[in-house]
Amino acid sequence: MTAPHPSIPAALRLTAREVSQVLREVIFERSSVTRACSQTWDEIYAGHFQVDIGGWFISIYNDCDELDYCEECVAPDGRRWAFDSGDRFGTDPIALLSTWELVTLEQILKKL
Repeated sequence: MTAPHPSIPAALRLTAREVSQVLREVIFERSSVTRACSQTWDEIYAGHFQVDIGGWFISIYNDCDELDYCEECVAPDGRRWAFDSGDRFGTDPIALLSTWELVTLEQILKKL
């Protein structure tokens, strides 16, 4: 396990696993997702794409039209998770998804 993100107080930290579970709720159609930014996935092409999943605000990096990594997540209760380039593989919520889940999530994001 890596050290927690230094800029987030311990009481306000989310884990990558918690964030990946929120994404899975969308993938398995147990929660709905809406776009929380003005541009569509295709319009951004390379940059951060923000979504709202029942009050969870998540920023996902679109790398040339491919789902890349989760930049940040803020839960409805104010807890946060943030990407840290020093984290080892598997600590990004996107990295915790299966190949099928990644493809499905990317398709959902492209439709928003």
